[in-house]
Amino acid sequence: MEISVIIPVYNVEKYLRQCLDSVITQTFADFEVLLVLGKSDDNSEEVCLEYVEKDKRISLYYQEDKGLGSARNFGIEKAKGKYISFLDSDDWWDSRMLSKLYSCMILENADMVMCDRYNVYYD
Repeated sequence: MEISVIIPVYNVEKYLRQCLDSVITQTFADFEVLLVLGKSDDNSEEVCLEYVEKDKRISLYYQEDKGLGSARNFGIEKAKGKYISFLDSDDWWDSRMLSKLYSCMILENADMVMCDRYNVYYD
């Protein structure tokens, strides 16, 4: 397993499907997804369970809501990948995201890679 993608989840039902679809359709396929779910007031848990059933690379973990940092640290403890990637559950990736970042890691023998982002406003 090359990459562990850690996604904290808390009250993001509205955005979660787009987020998870963008991960499972990556052109790079050697990854796992760790969903770290806080106690949500919406249907985030149901969406998570739907995707756990849909894709064997996705695992769901429960944690008391202790904030984003705590959820990420919890995910790091459970991760099996050589590399760690974080994705916020209200964001999504281009389908080539992991492939491009992984290529940079390998070609440059880097310890860490970063990228920029686009801001999308629907109003």
